[in-house]
Amino acid sequence: MVGELETHLTQAQRPLTDAPHTGAAGGSACGDMVRIALRVEGERVTAAEFEVEGCAAARAATGAVTELAEGAPLLEAARLTAHEVAEALGGLTPAGRHGAELAADALHRALGAAVRDGAAAAAPREGRVAVALSGGVDSAVAAHLLRTEGRDVVAVTLELWADPATDGGRSCCSPAAVLGARALAHSMGLPHFTLDMREAFRAEVVDPFLDAHAAGSTPNPCVRCNGLVRFDAMLDAAAALGAGELATGHYARVRDDGDGPLLRAADSAEKDQSYMLARLAPERLARLRFPLGELAKPHVRDLARAAALPVAERRESQDLCFVAGLGPRGFLRRHGGSRLSERPGEIVDRAGRSVGRHDGQHLFTVGQRRGLGVAAAEPLFVLAKDAPRNRVVVGPRDELAATRVSVENARLHRPGGRVRAVKLRYQAKAVGCRIGGNPPAGEHARLELSLDQPVDAVAPGQTAVLLDGDLVVGEATIAKAPAEERSPSAGGATTASSRPS
Repeated sequence: MVGELETHLTQAQRPLTDAPHTGAAGGSACGDMVRIALRVEGERVTAAEFEVEGCAAARAATGAVTELAEGAPLLEAARLTAHEVAEALGGLTPAGRHGAELAADALHRALGAAVRDGAAAAAPREGRVAVALSGGVDSAVAAHLLRTEGRDVVAVTLELWADPATDGGRSCCSPAAVLGARALAHSMGLPHFTLDMREAFRAEVVDPFLDAHAAGSTPNPCVRCNGLVRFDAMLDAAAALGAGELATGHYARVRDDGDGPLLRAADSAEKDQSYMLARLAPERLARLRFPLGELAKPHVRDLARAAALPVAERRESQDLCFVAGLGPRGFLRRHGGSRLSERPGEIVDRAGRSVGRHDGQHLFTVGQRRGLGVAAAEPLFVLAKDAPRNRVVVGPRDELAATRVSVENARLHRPGGRVRAVKLRYQAKAVGCRIGGNPPAGEHARLELSLDQPVDAVAPGQTAVLLDGDLVVGEATIAKAPAEERSPSAGGATTASSRPS
């Protein structure tokens, strides 16, 4: 071991001048910083360069990892573990293994950067499939089922958010989750690629999430992420790695109705995630596989135990990935800046009479009851929000119901006459509906939905998933309707106006 260390320590560092794809690991917490840069051409790593600031073990491990990676096939480099780096050095002490872990992490980040940036260009391989591996039981079982089919599986994980205040162990896209997913992939013998998509996620998901709250809406960021960031990045990576398909651990299915593929609800209604995937374009669906679409969660757990997968008993996170540990309110306070600073305002009834005070309209959502702090003869609920005046409008439960809903930015995959029902929230029951005017397939700035029965707490900003049976035939965003456009209807219910808001 001493001889190997001395050999690598005497080698000069190769400056990061000729390799465009860089990964870094370490920092102030440990005092070591490793940077590795790669040049990837086609299916091979053709050059590896590095810089190290830190201890002898980190320097030696980084030298070793670049030697192992340079000239290696891309998928072979993506299987490299910290243990193999340590073995290449003749073994390391427990303290020294930290250097090997940093070097391996920096290498994998550089490999992911090369794939993300389009440098990799593997020829299509029959039977190869990419799997979106989050580190949880569902994606692990999806990968396992594909391997049992004899498929050549490549694992891909996205890093979307990094915030020290977030609980990385409860997030599927944090730096800690990336390390867990990579370790899981390597334990299964799979090559693994980490794609750093933090900039795109901030621009396409987090900033619009904050803007929507400032404007008085309650958005669903997961639908937006899946439709604009996550699947596009992973499908592009799959193609670059020679995989014709991308599989995920989502509970959903795909069906061709004769006019092309459509998203279909999972067989298990309790776990169905088609709502969260509703923004996926049909042309993307043709390259997607959902191995768990016909399975129930207990069966998936049993499969994980039978395969001795290390995540078989891992609990599920119920948080949005980027608010884990903070909660929505804590996240808005931490990241909202001046647009979401706490600004006291009025709580008013439908007639505009002041009944209380609040710390900011963005902290409430339509249908909310708890946390109002208003004493009344009957329970009060948030009926609407008036962002320009920083007001929260409240009233009794029977004023929450709506039988007409305006939606905007709609995408119909099939003609509007195919729409038979709508889901207005994740895990809500679908309710029968019709679209006014029988619009054609395509994009529409605004549509009007007539519901077969009143629905409570229709929240502006949420996704409306348009259904024909269990097929997703379109999606839209629930539009805002100012409080003055809602009036009591017979029986005490309210009806959303069809006039533009």
